[in-house]
Amino acid sequence: MTWKAAFPMYNVSAGVRAGYEALFAALVDVLRADGFGDAVELERAPALPDFWKRPDMLLSQTCGYPYVTGLRGHVGLVATPAYAFPGCEGSDYSSAIVVRASGAIGVLAEARGCVAAANDIDSHSGMNALRHAVAPLARDGRFFGALKWSGSHRASLSLVRTGEADLAAIDCVTLGYLRREEPSSLDGLAILCHSAPSPALPFVTGAAVPQAVRQCLQSALLTPSAEIASLMAALSIRAFAQCGDDDYARIGALAAAARACGYAQLA
Repeated sequence: MTWKAAFPMYNVSAGVRAGYEALFAALVDVLRADGFGDAVELERAPALPDFWKRPDMLLSQTCGYPYVTGLRGHVGLVATPAYAFPGCEGSDYSSAIVVRASGAIGVLAEARGCVAAANDIDSHSGMNALRHAVAPLARDGRFFGALKWSGSHRASLSLVRTGEADLAAIDCVTLGYLRREEPSSLDGLAILCHSAPSPALPFVTGAAVPQAVRQCLQSALLTPSAEIASLMAALSIRAFAQCGDDDYARIGALAAAARACGYAQLA
């Protein structure tokens, strides 16, 4: 059998992508040393979310919102990265709610009737976290004047910069990588506030991956070798934590809190 792996969540630059691929290669070396002999292929442009449900999926990183809404039972949690970026605390992360630095929005309530950009309806950082943040301010199930689905955090930032949107919620890890790799992409933008925290994007294995393989990968991330620790540092990952379903249930609780305010959809 040939297993597949993919790390599609933070490909903000060739350098960051290469960093995740190097970390994966080191993990495969650990598996090989433990007797794992199957072939593995890395996919750079997987079809999401279908990739995470494939029977040949070995290892990937997914967003917590699709995990709690549809992936449990299809993937197994391995470990959650603790990133060294503003907006992160331990293995939690948050979304930075971004506006134009020269704009008129000084507090979130002043965004009422404005245009919001969001990357994807299944994104926690771009949709669910923003929905939770504005839910107490909504009236009759609405807060924004219009909503534009952009397809990516980078595209959402571009819409805000050019004035096509007034506000967007951006994964603070994406923002951290962009500050490091392409700081000019953030020119003219300001962080209004941060969303409620939740567990960061977990590394997961497919449901068909043997438990011994999952445990080997988990051990390699939780107690990294010097080589793996160095690769983690290059990705601004301080450590990995073992988070479970109870931890990720906090993401579902944010969605439930928005619904309790009568704000079931970002609007």
